[in-house]
Amino acid sequence: MSIGEMLAATVPMARTLNLQFLETTPDKAVVSLPDQGAYHNHVGGPHAGAMFTLGESASGAIVLAAFGDQLSRAVPLAVRAEIAYRKLAMGAVTATATLGRPAAEVVAELDAGQRPEFPVSIEIRRADGAVTGEMSVLWTLRPTDQGK
Repeated sequence: MSIGEMLAATVPMARTLNLQFLETTPDKAVVSLPDQGAYHNHVGGPHAGAMFTLGESASGAIVLAAFGDQLSRAVPLAVRAEIAYRKLAMGAVTATATLGRPAAEVVAELDAGQRPEFPVSIEIRRADGAVTGEMSVLWTLRPTDQGK
């Protein structure tokens, strides 16, 4: 099962919005939100909440791609997120996520018994390439022996 298929199967909101996982590697995740009237806002574009979910889902996809081999000893958790809406989004939009730190650094901190944090940056674009939103999500890998 691909990361996109896994997220669609385990994250109900990704299924609800019909997110399409176009590319998922440890270096980049690209996720698309199709144009769907049911998720439009008052001006006919994707609702802010749908765009947030798109960006957060792209960040989750890259985290799983980069750190999936650590899941037996750590749980990835979003710590905080920020989004800035830059231009009016109309039609389908695509989010591209990139890691803000080398994965090897994060794993080294985990190996040292720490609870590493790392940022993921996301750009959301319209079909014409215009950036409609910028988002950052701070993630952590919580060692499973730290409890809940």
